[in-house]
Amino acid sequence: MQSKVSMSPRILLSNKKIEIILHRLASQLIEKFNDFDDVVLVGLQPRGIYLLNRLVELLQTEYGIKKVINGKLDITFFRDDFRRFDKTLSPSSTEMELAIEGKSVVIIDDVLYTGRSIRAALTALDNYGRPNDVQLLVLIDRRFSRDLPIQPDYTGAQVDALEGDKVRVQWKDQYNEDTVFIEKR
Repeated sequence: MQSKVSMSPRILLSNKKIEIILHRLASQLIEKFNDFDDVVLVGLQPRGIYLLNRLVELLQTEYGIKKVINGKLDITFFRDDFRRFDKTLSPSSTEMELAIEGKSVVIIDDVLYTGRSIRAALTALDNYGRPNDVQLLVLIDRRFSRDLPIQPDYTGAQVDALEGDKVRVQWKDQYNEDTVFIEKR
């Protein structure tokens, strides 16, 4: 009888590397949008909001951007698989007290995997107006795992993980420090 070998998670990004990546992503946004007057940053619930909060904090405190319009979007009932779960899904809160009409929207999420969450986010955004353009910012891009033709405009790091591997982001808001792990299955 073969025993299952449990592999412990491997650290992909340390706290220091994530800090560097966050500054790079914030700088790329400043390069693109300068004053952020017509820009809305939208973090996807539940995990994209941690990245959103960190970027907003950096833009305001470290880079002197006075006002960063942002919202938090729940996509639970816009997903194409929400009826496929055995358990009842509990949506997160949506905090989108804003209009995106005529604005540049940057969708923010922690890990881009199949692209289905982003497709759901695009559908959900329809309820808030028609933006001039929509861009995508992710901390981790699992680039060879896409089901849909969706690519990020801003990427923290690319990871070539095998099917079945789990990429997990832990934020210091919840844990001791920022870390990105990969768990082999």
